[in-house]
Amino acid sequence: MDDIERFGAYLAEEKHASVNTISSYLRDVTQFSEYLQSIQECTLRQAESEMVRSYMNWMLGRGKSAASVTRFLASVKSFYNFLLADGAVSATPTRGVTAAKVERKYPEILTNKEVELFLEQPRCVDAKGFRDHAMLELLYATGIRVSELISLNVDDLNLAAGFLRCVNRGKERIIPLYHTAVKALVDYVKNIRPQLIADGEETALFVNMNGERMSRQGFWKIIKYYQERAGIEKDITPHTLRHSFAVHLLENGADLRSIQEMLGHADISSTQIYTHVVKRQLKDVYQKAHPRA
Repeated sequence: MDDIERFGAYLAEEKHASVNTISSYLRDVTQFSEYLQSIQECTLRQAESEMVRSYMNWMLGRGKSAASVTRFLASVKSFYNFLLADGAVSATPTRGVTAAKVERKYPEILTNKEVELFLEQPRCVDAKGFRDHAMLELLYATGIRVSELISLNVDDLNLAAGFLRCVNRGKERIIPLYHTAVKALVDYVKNIRPQLIADGEETALFVNMNGERMSRQGFWKIIKYYQERAGIEKDITPHTLRHSFAVHLLENGADLRSIQEMLGHADISSTQIYTHVVKRQLKDVYQKAHPRA
């Protein structure tokens, strides 16, 4: 097993990193390794600090964003810290290397009217419409991640009590559902899902039109389709409804700790970004509306 494979095993088994995190870290390190072999004619273990800086400049010269460069640096720092702890190297070439400061981008947020318009797009006239309506209502009702949405099983719903059980990386959280979401889910689970599933033993809550568990790519296409139908110019992604869920709760008096719990954030600092979004929106309203602004 080479260093990159061992690093991947370490991220999965000891750090319990998500599949997406592992994939991006390994991709960054692999691409750096290829650069070292072709341009610097050396291996990862032979890399020096100047080579790391050169690669970062090489990335920027090929149109990579500052955010991509920053992520690369985080990936290789983690990789070399792993090798250092493992005794494979005596020093890390990332020591003292810093990335250009990246301007923080705040998440795109839909207004209440835009959310209503978006959720109205699926027409409940056929199986696809009922399913899509239930998925979008559930996403906005709970703020769960798309990976969590497609991982849901029927048993994770308690529609009589009006809540959802969400499990991510072994941690469970219970999230309430508003009445409209419950109704959409009842319609789907009782009347539509039985028509769609290809196998009576299927546990997935949401399935595609072939009766198999919905994929990330499949759900992404659904989001884009309804964004276009709604005529909303903002770039809507599955995460946009998660961000909007958090900001709208905050605007209506929910406390940060409760929002943190529902979103499944391990650290409150991840949730605090939404307070900055609300403050920024208030400032924009002030600048537009105050006669002396």
